[in-house]
Amino acid sequence: MMPLVNSHSFTQSRALLLAFGGNTSGPWGAPHESLARARRELERAGVEFVCFSNLYSTKPIGGGRQPRYLNAVALAEPGLAPGTLLRLAKRIERLAGRGVAPRLAARPLDIDVLDYGGRRLGGHSARRERGRLVLPHPEMHTRAFVLVPLLQVAPRWRHPVLGMPAKLLLARLTPTAHSLVRQALDSLSNPCHKDGC
Repeated sequence: MMPLVNSHSFTQSRALLLAFGGNTSGPWGAPHESLARARRELERAGVEFVCFSNLYSTKPIGGGRQPRYLNAVALAEPGLAPGTLLRLAKRIERLAGRGVAPRLAARPLDIDVLDYGGRRLGGHSARRERGRLVLPHPEMHTRAFVLVPLLQVAPRWRHPVLGMPAKLLLARLTPTAHSLVRQALDSLSNPCHKDGC
């Protein structure tokens, strides 16, 4: 296991934040197994994780009847180029059983690049095109299921465009949004220090 770092060593310009989620079983097993396998696949490809949040159970935001999601956020070292990282994430999603489906449909694995050292890529559009990286993630500041675990791994992080800390972004969401996110499982074997990374 990697050594943990304390909150004083967090540097936003060196922070890579990744979000993980899934709510259906796939070739790698149940959602928590797919998330753990995705982590191992990313590590094999050279992603160096600093720490992982706990897993959180969240209500789906897509339409129709879906199982609850498991979500997590990880803090990593930005070693791979952003485009390379996106292609790697999409390849791992396919290996985990994710096919082409409507945007908010159920899935065994979802990996999103949230922030890459504060970089801005892809303009300021809130709409995303399949296969195109937009940084920071254009919807992350509206999603409690991202902000709650993000605060666990990077409590001092600020949105690169909005300039607001994650804690304030979360406070701006409705109380209902907060209530839909609850801790389900401990972290994926590399927890963060009590005070965050």
